[in-house]
Amino acid sequence: MTDMLVRLYDLVVDWPAVMAQQQQGVHYRQPLGSEVDWIVQWVGDRFSAGWRSEVAIAFSQRPPRGLIAVQGGELLGFACYDAAALGLFGPMAVAEPHRGRGIGRLLLQLTLAQMRSAGYGYAVIGWVSSEAFYAKTVGAVPIPDSRPGLWQTALRISPSGS
Repeated sequence: MTDMLVRLYDLVVDWPAVMAQQQQGVHYRQPLGSEVDWIVQWVGDRFSAGWRSEVAIAFSQRPPRGLIAVQGGELLGFACYDAAALGLFGPMAVAEPHRGRGIGRLLLQLTLAQMRSAGYGYAVIGWVSSEAFYAKTVGAVPIPDSRPGLWQTALRISPSGS
């Protein structure tokens, strides 16, 4: 998997889609401090220990480095940045039953807009799973020779901890 670069100064957010989702009860916001432990557990239960750690780092900052999507008190998805490294977007995920509704697309756009507001001119999306999605959604371009990148010396810890 490669890394991709996004020019935040060219970022376009689909505000009509954000408003339409709000009318359906889907809200995009920063997590409250009292929600962080619960969100971290939710991520660990559904995704990976690595993502759990990164979400804990990003959402423990003040202000939190990322957003969540909620509807009717249910967590639908999350996106964060400055977790593995400064200026790096991710991880991001949407709970399986809620995929295909545009939630991931809006989490991506809104979180990158948050990065732009924090003063970043560019964002790196690390170790992308779908270059086509990021290229289409935010104009991301592959960074040549970026694999394995930041993770080339990452620890390989088994689920048992050994």
